[in-house]
Amino acid sequence: MKNIELLVLDMAGTTINEDNVVYKTLTDAVNDYGYEVTLDKVLSSCAGMEKLEAITSLLREIKGNEDDAPAIFENFSDQLKEAYQKLEVKPINGTEDFLLKMKAKNKKVVLNTGYTSEIAHQLLDKLQWKENVHFDALITADDVSESRPSPEMIHLAMKKFNIQEPGKVLKAGDSVIDIEEGKNAGCGMTVAVLSGAQSRTELEKAAPDYILNTISEAEDLI
Repeated sequence: MKNIELLVLDMAGTTINEDNVVYKTLTDAVNDYGYEVTLDKVLSSCAGMEKLEAITSLLREIKGNEDDAPAIFENFSDQLKEAYQKLEVKPINGTEDFLLKMKAKNKKVVLNTGYTSEIAHQLLDKLQWKENVHFDALITADDVSESRPSPEMIHLAMKKFNIQEPGKVLKAGDSVIDIEEGKNAGCGMTVAVLSGAQSRTELEKAAPDYILNTISEAEDLI
């Protein structure tokens, strides 16, 4: 049992079930520009990344024109906003209970995401998750200069709650990049979950401490 004081949890696919709408929308947005990428390719290449960076690196991989990235990102952002307005967003099974239990044990819970602040808030509003009730802080791609797998978001979370030792931090996510972010920050525990973008085989490549079905299973580890 580790003495975990801070949990840094990814959003889509880890705490929130939004039916992969982000990656479906990203696939459509890229293909609107005359490319032909599959959802599987997008999931394995882009999961967990800040989205403009994800589009740029995807275009590089498929030998596309990287100059298209800003326009595709714009297109993606517009489409996503629309998709989210219609979408029914749910917590991943057991997550809400898990968050409330962690808060009751005086653990700090930070949600972190490769999304913009606007999109993250849109999701939280739909779930009616409130700061200081379900979580203590939200850190998005807008809050940092370097996106995942840079540990900057985790460092910011630690600073907010005056936690000096990364060994007291748990990082959980549904993509390899989440686990790399946790390892780069020196987190005491990295947890991969199977409720989101990537499969066990893919997640094993990042060598997380644990691979769980959902984040609520982490309760027994803390």
